[in-house]
Amino acid sequence: MALPSILEMIATLIAIPSVSSVNPLYDSGNRKVIDQLAEWLAELGFDIEIIELSDHPQKANLIATLGSGTGGLVLSGHTDTVPFNEELWNSNPFKVVEREQRLYGLGTADMKSFFALVIEAIRDLKAADLNEPLIILATADEESSMAGARELARLGRPKARHAVIGEPTSLRPINAHKGMMMEAIHLLGRSGHSSDPSYGISALEGMHNVMTTIKTWRDELQREYRDERFALPVPTLNLGHIHGGDNPNRICGHCELHIDLRPLPGMDINELQNSLKKQIEESIKDSGLTLNIEHLFGGIPAMETPSSTAIVQAAEKLTGYSAESVAFGTEGPFLQQLGMDTIILGPGDIAQAHQPDEYLGLNQFNPGVTLIRELVKQFCINSD
Repeated sequence: MALPSILEMIATLIAIPSVSSVNPLYDSGNRKVIDQLAEWLAELGFDIEIIELSDHPQKANLIATLGSGTGGLVLSGHTDTVPFNEELWNSNPFKVVEREQRLYGLGTADMKSFFALVIEAIRDLKAADLNEPLIILATADEESSMAGARELARLGRPKARHAVIGEPTSLRPINAHKGMMMEAIHLLGRSGHSSDPSYGISALEGMHNVMTTIKTWRDELQREYRDERFALPVPTLNLGHIHGGDNPNRICGHCELHIDLRPLPGMDINELQNSLKKQIEESIKDSGLTLNIEHLFGGIPAMETPSSTAIVQAAEKLTGYSAESVAFGTEGPFLQQLGMDTIILGPGDIAQAHQPDEYLGLNQFNPGVTLIRELVKQFCINSD
């Protein structure tokens, strides 16, 4: 069976819905995308392994391997997309539309097209050509829980020496990014008639003190931690959601605040969570309020791959750009846990990610395919 062209592959992948979301109303599986990639890669002689996520049979990871031995290269990407507002799109999000030298569609930049570029780059490759294995890794749920990458880290697979995650970086190498943690802070007080404050304990007023404390803590973190490699060189903390009470004439009995913290390399997520809890407990001491903190997201550590590693140096030489740092998170830390020197390098612009009318410029195709071929050549063919 002849493989489709690169444009046909992208159109096929975009046409398969694979939204992942923390909201069950929008969440769906990625299994059909995985099965399609597995079919194409099996046609090229790859050994195929599909790993279903235990809590969701319609979500799975794909490990496709060509060649054998130790070392080698992983080319990795996630197969899910974010939810979308169809009314804000100028075309069907699931139908690739070409205009002005761009391909529009949900997942064109972030990041289904990467797989098509990879397959185009290696379609003539044979296992006998390789001195070290080439592994194509496709994951589930990067956009919501990182469940796919977490499962791989738990299993301790795949094993390789180097990894490239094809997130949209405009084909410029990234060797460091911030981490991410999301916390829900719940304060439980006691409702009562608003005519007399003694009738209740206001969770809303308590949350005001908590927010003041968190903002002070944020200032302290930004004074203590700074990394000039990042465009925004300090850790950021966003107060993103708050809800409390139900009526103006009732003392608020429950209030909930969601925050997002982006730590720099060298900042430990567990230590930050413990520090946050201590700060909040102190701010509501003797108030009568009850505190519960929920981890909305398992957390992504910050990632840093030394500039001296072979994969960083190769990417810099091939692209002509020095490795950079970004604020957004990836599955990179989980691949690092598996022992791989990892960089982020792929087609498309991160500014297009999660946006209506997401697109990938056609000018990314040829340099992207060439770059992938050269990386495979260096780390899988000429690696002895």
